[in-house]
Amino acid sequence: MIFVTVGTHEQPFNRLIQKIDELVRDGEIKDDVFMQIGYSTYEPRYTQWEKFIGYETMERCMNEATTIITHGGPSTYMQVLQLGKIPIVVPRQMKFDEHINDHQLWVSKQVVKKGYSLILCEDVGNILVDVEKAKNWVHTYKSSSNDEFIKKFTLEVSQII
Repeated sequence: MIFVTVGTHEQPFNRLIQKIDELVRDGEIKDDVFMQIGYSTYEPRYTQWEKFIGYETMERCMNEATTIITHGGPSTYMQVLQLGKIPIVVPRQMKFDEHINDHQLWVSKQVVKKGYSLILCEDVGNILVDVEKAKNWVHTYKSSSNDEFIKKFTLEVSQII
């Protein structure tokens, strides 16, 4: 299953939601897809979706998913990394009216520079390549415990913000 989550920011993220829906429609994505679409105004026709989901559903989706595509919120992709999975991060961008600035893009680039295993997707036209990359990429961050991981990641993010 592919799980797509765009968080709870009040601006639509139609660019990502519509692209994934179209790829499923066209048969280019054959996996089952579940999307949490938030305030997006585009409503998918070819995938399962909900506007908002609770923490337990989010956790279940992340555990069950073979591929996770997420917005650029660090707490979301940190949770994916904690599961030992490689997140495909599609930052919300100001030029598409998805956020008030480009902080998600900037922070995500800094996290990648620090060596964390994120697949950064700025152009949703490349998302299929990124999905394949995620399936084949070996997770490089090893953590002996979640507490250790959270502490190190929080420190890294605080140093780049």
